[in-house]
Amino acid sequence: MNLLKGSRSALGRIAVAFLASGISTTPTLAQDLAEKTAEFVIPFAESGGSARWANFFAPLLSEHLPGNPVVVVKYRPGAGSTAGANWFQEQTTNDGTLIFGTSGSTQFPYLLGDPRVRYEYRDWKIVLASGTGGVVYLPPDLGERFDGDFDDLQDELYLFGTPSVTTLDLVPLLTFKMLGLDVDAVTGIEGRGNGRLMFERGEANIDYQTTPAYLKSVVPLVEQGLAVPAFAYGFLDDEGNIVRDPTFPDLPSFKEVCEATAGCETSGPAWDAWKVFFTAGFAAQKMVFLPGTASQETVDMYEKAFKEIVARPDFMKAAEVDLGVYPQMTGKAAIKAYESAINVSPEAKQFVLDWLKDDYGVELK
Repeated sequence: MNLLKGSRSALGRIAVAFLASGISTTPTLAQDLAEKTAEFVIPFAESGGSARWANFFAPLLSEHLPGNPVVVVKYRPGAGSTAGANWFQEQTTNDGTLIFGTSGSTQFPYLLGDPRVRYEYRDWKIVLASGTGGVVYLPPDLGERFDGDFDDLQDELYLFGTPSVTTLDLVPLLTFKMLGLDVDAVTGIEGRGNGRLMFERGEANIDYQTTPAYLKSVVPLVEQGLAVPAFAYGFLDDEGNIVRDPTFPDLPSFKEVCEATAGCETSGPAWDAWKVFFTAGFAAQKMVFLPGTASQETVDMYEKAFKEIVARPDFMKAAEVDLGVYPQMTGKAAIKAYESAINVSPEAKQFVLDWLKDDYGVELK
């Protein structure tokens, strides 16, 4: 199998444009990106899950966009991803040579009204939404004591590296609080990948990674006996219930671990807030946007390319290895996921704002 090889003949491209293998009824697109470079910008460093995700899709887009442009991943980290998103808000590119990838760490400041946010999701045009998962892991000395609950681990002092408590790391930090763990959040690191590096150097003794980064960078640590997975956050079934993550069916979900741990409750305001931000941060965690200035023709071009990629017979196997087993949503499904990811109930928002103020002295004004 080689995802990066396929028919590049003019005849093959014309056939795909007209027929799209029965996938799309979009008319043949007049746009052609031949001899152009399309930039896939993510507001993160190149060592985390978003980088893994973007670099997985970039060569496939190169193959499926008309004219087979070079698609390169560019990194604009800073301010918990808000710096890159603020930059994207100002872009007026309309020729299909710029797309932007967000993550839960970009959604959360937006949902919480973070004053650093100068971007508006509703101004952008979505072309893909990707679900993902996350795994919490421990060093061997603590991992060997984990038996499905944290009752015997609540007296430990934990160090956890995070870019910011208002990024995607809000979910693990709330998870740790609900489990009764005493966690000192070391803030200001650049990206989740650096949180993993702190763990590898012994500077942190609890960490999590999203599925792409976990599969690439943490599984080797597990295989060497240097890390022990405790649980995955889980995933949502069609009824909205938390179930085991399909990529990690042998790991308990957070819901299971919470139910087994004294003092952790799966009902009430903390659980309701956790579930809302878990949904916004993971079930529709990563999204690809065009600038608001992009024409409908450009939107259709990217939507069609992503539909063709996801429909490839070799896609699921390759995605399982690199991204995990999660839905890749285009068209109306992407719009529905996007709408869920950028909306939060007033009650859940207020609970999180109060918790951030009380536990971290963070006030978002």
